[in-house]
Amino acid sequence: GQLVGLITMRDIDRIQQFPIAARDNRGRLRVGAAVGVNDTERIEALIAAEADVLVVDTAHGHSQNVIDTVKKIKKEHTIDIIAGNVATAEATRELIDAGVNAVKVGIGPGAICTTRIISGVGVPQISAIIDCAKAAAKHNIPIIADGGIKQSGDITKAIAAGASSVMLGSLFAGLKESPGQLVIYKGRQFKEYRGMGSLGAMVKGSADRYGQKSSTKAIKLVPEGVEGRVPYRGTLSEFVYQLVGGLRAGMGYCGARNIQGLQKNAKFVRISAASVSESHPHDIQITKEAPNYTGSESLID
Repeated sequence: GQLVGLITMRDIDRIQQFPIAARDNRGRLRVGAAVGVNDTERIEALIAAEADVLVVDTAHGHSQNVIDTVKKIKKEHTIDIIAGNVATAEATRELIDAGVNAVKVGIGPGAICTTRIISGVGVPQISAIIDCAKAAAKHNIPIIADGGIKQSGDITKAIAAGASSVMLGSLFAGLKESPGQLVIYKGRQFKEYRGMGSLGAMVKGSADRYGQKSSTKAIKLVPEGVEGRVPYRGTLSEFVYQLVGGLRAGMGYCGARNIQGLQKNAKFVRISAASVSESHPHDIQITKEAPNYTGSESLID
């Protein structure tokens, strides 16, 4: 006989408490990790540690370096790969041809991202999701909508447009479990937040994601993001409950029992600035904050 594991009552209680947690066939939580292009040592270490998925993560996923990195990993290993970020159908097709298992979509929609302003490049997120999803659907490859989610309704819109899942940054940055420092500003609680493209993050090591690894001095870096603060939102479990509730409500309004039904039934309409204003609470002074509303317009455009 050989001892391969030890199960305790604590493990059983945890499994019963979180029955739908994403676990592998050995009962362990699934784990993914980001890698850069040509990051061979880190890639090998993560695979040896039995990571479930690697994310080849760069600001410009439609590049030869990303494609070559994906091909190299797939040639040598069987691990699943997510790659991005991209914003066009052509880029999606090329990553799929390289062997990715999912494509990450979003160039510049993030709350702290300045890529579209600094570089002049980007695609409105809903348009990017629709185009990339159409290309990916032909190969049965899922796409991940990364960025532009400010309200729970934006999750509904992103999935309705064709995304299989979403990535959240600024929304989660305000949670108790997030690493930012808690600060008080004008009597309200906030948490500090910075993007991977901010100068502070690039100095700490994220410059490679923006193709600036060779720059060793801060003055030589060209940031594509800012640093700031976001409202404190409480605990993760309570906030995710509100996000899921918003998605369920959106599906109900569209007469959908599941994600496929939402993507089939949903219809997008063009609206004006007046319609955006009308969609938010108006003609009233809000005196008590809701747990699922930030009070400003959506970042999905």
